[in-house]
Amino acid sequence: MINAQNLSFVYGGSFKAVDNLSFHIKKGEIVGFAGPNGAGKTTVIKMLTGVLKPATGNAVINGFDIVKNPLEAKNSFAYVADNPDVLLQLTGLEYINFIADVYKIDSKERADRVIDLADRFGMTDSLKLPMREYSHGMRQKLMIIAALTHNPPAWILDEPMTGLDPAAAYELKNLMKEHAAKGNCVLFSTHVLEVAEKLCDHILIINHGQELYQGTVEELETAHPGKDLENIFLDMIDYSKRD
Repeated sequence: MINAQNLSFVYGGSFKAVDNLSFHIKKGEIVGFAGPNGAGKTTVIKMLTGVLKPATGNAVINGFDIVKNPLEAKNSFAYVADNPDVLLQLTGLEYINFIADVYKIDSKERADRVIDLADRFGMTDSLKLPMREYSHGMRQKLMIIAALTHNPPAWILDEPMTGLDPAAAYELKNLMKEHAAKGNCVLFSTHVLEVAEKLCDHILIINHGQELYQGTVEELETAHPGKDLENIFLDMIDYSKRD
C-alpha cells in the first residue's frame, strides 16, 4: 500500500537528509517509524505525502505515484503533520468541514464520522470554539479527527501522539488497530518506543537518513537477547558516543 524506493532528499544543495531509503508497507500492517531528532523521519513523510519532491527515488501510495499522480495518491491517504498550529482562526468544526470539502466527503458520511471521532477523543463540546482557544493537545486531537474523517486506506501520521492525554492516545491506538484489521495500513513516526513495541507489526529505524533496521520488533529483540527495544535503539544510534 505504501512503497518507497531509493528515496533521497538534499537540503541546501549539500546536506543529504535522506539517503537511498526503501521500504514497503503492506495491507493490514501498522509500521512504527523511529529515529533520533534530525534522523530524517519528517523529511521522509513529507516526500511520501507530496510536500517535498524526492531528489531521487519514488513513493507509491495505493498504486499511485505521489509525483506522477498526486491527486489520486493524496486521495488514498490521511496525513497528520507534525505541527497542529494551522488555521487557528477557524473553529474546530469549520476546519473539519474545510478538510472534508477538499476530499468531497458527502454530508451524511462526514457527520457520522465526525460525531464518532469527536466522541472518542472527547472533543464534542469543543468543536464550535476557535482553535486558537485550544490547548496544544486539543489542536492535535482536532487535526487527527479532520484527517481521519476522510478515512482512506493508508494513514501517514507524523508524531501523532505528541501532546495527547492518555485517554486520547489510547483511542488513537485503538483506531490504528481497527483500521489495519480492515485490510488498511498505518505508518506513524514516534519517539515513544513502548508504543511501537506493543502496537506495531513492523518497525523502521533510521539515522542520518539511512536505514538502521526494518522488520518485526520480535526479530529485533531476538537478535539482541536480554535487551528491550529502548536499549536496542540506543545501541543502534550509538547514543553513548553522541556529542
